[in-house]
Amino acid sequence: MEIEQVAAQLFTLRDFVKTPEDIAKSLEKVAAIGYKAVQASALGPIEPEELKKIARDNGLTICATHESGDLIRQEPEKVVEKLAELDCKYTAYPYPAGVDFTCTESVSSLIADLEKATSVLKAAGQVLTYHNHHHEFQKLNGEIILDKIYNECSIDGEIDTYWIQYGGGDSTAWCNKLKGRLPLIHLKDYKITAEPAIDMAEIGNGVLDFKSIIPAAEAAGCQWFIVEQDSCPGDPFDSLKQSFDYIKANLVE
Repeated sequence: MEIEQVAAQLFTLRDFVKTPEDIAKSLEKVAAIGYKAVQASALGPIEPEELKKIARDNGLTICATHESGDLIRQEPEKVVEKLAELDCKYTAYPYPAGVDFTCTESVSSLIADLEKATSVLKAAGQVLTYHNHHHEFQKLNGEIILDKIYNECSIDGEIDTYWIQYGGGDSTAWCNKLKGRLPLIHLKDYKITAEPAIDMAEIGNGVLDFKSIIPAAEAAGCQWFIVEQDSCPGDPFDSLKQSFDYIKANLVE
């Protein structure tokens, strides 16, 4: 992994990217930290051309996006158009809203829609990935649902290291499992506290073994290593900087 492949997930900064003016200020701060790429997500209203210009003016690549799950499932052609406007190859199905993971028909419908969307994007030279949380580690008819999704659909992966751990999985093993199908990975550390809680941490401040995860992701063909922190103890820009500095000092080639 090279430092240029490390990106910031803008969902981390969702309270600071609500207007075009906010987005411009925030991307300037992200670039000042040292990031060379961002994943566009949770942004307020902004035209793709304006977003692309703001990113370019700050020396940032829009390496990927998260798009509406409903849009991906129902109108993938519109996703193709947006990615083309952003000069962006990758996007992710972000969250299984409305999917009943206890219902075979609901899961099968999701998989069918994702397979269709995957084909539509592939025909345009684009790549759809699946962003997991912990929900997908439920079992349906004896099978882990995340396994079922990847076994029955040709969608690529955007594994999230925190949620893999929270769901009882192992990120290194999942990188190995998705070899050739893992262009994106969310780097998010897992903090252990006295009380059970969803407690995320800056990279290096938790318990995940990124010195094992990163090489496995590289071997799987990962192109972008995306830092995300859904909740931060203070200023999210500070959290993004702590993670970037740790990665630069300890994990890059």
